[in-house]
Amino acid sequence: MGMEPTCCVPNAQGQDVTSCPVSGTRGKGVPLITLKALLTPPALARLEPEDAFRLCPDPTCDVVYFSPTQTYRSRDLKVPVLQKDQAPEVPVCYCFGHTRADLTQAAVSDTADALDASIRAHVQAGRCGCEVNNPQGSCCLGNVVTFLRTLGSREQV
Repeated sequence: MGMEPTCCVPNAQGQDVTSCPVSGTRGKGVPLITLKALLTPPALARLEPEDAFRLCPDPTCDVVYFSPTQTYRSRDLKVPVLQKDQAPEVPVCYCFGHTRADLTQAAVSDTADALDASIRAHVQAGRCGCEVNNPQGSCCLGNVVTFLRTLGSREQV
């Protein structure tokens, strides 16, 4: 009869793909603002903002973000990604700059509780900006707690 309305024509953009196209690992949704904040200028220049992006948490896979039409790798980000880079200088708390080395030192010097309390106080005061600082686009505090817990279990072995 007539032309179909373009608003109802399915396309790849806007759809959600849940598994990394390289590793097959289920990804976690990431807000668009995170990519806009953390992609390098050349990577940002090819961003398709209509896509739904996810973070691939697999440490053996170089893909950081994926969508139905795009992938971004570690080299496409301005910061190292905790889940992808095991170096001690990689942030665990991106907002306040606490690295793996800092948390390890805090655990050794028995100041981990004070460091954790400090981060929690900042979060409570509304000072964190994880959606633009942390590549996973969500609060870093869970990563801090998990990392400190892992250090504690290593000491008990």
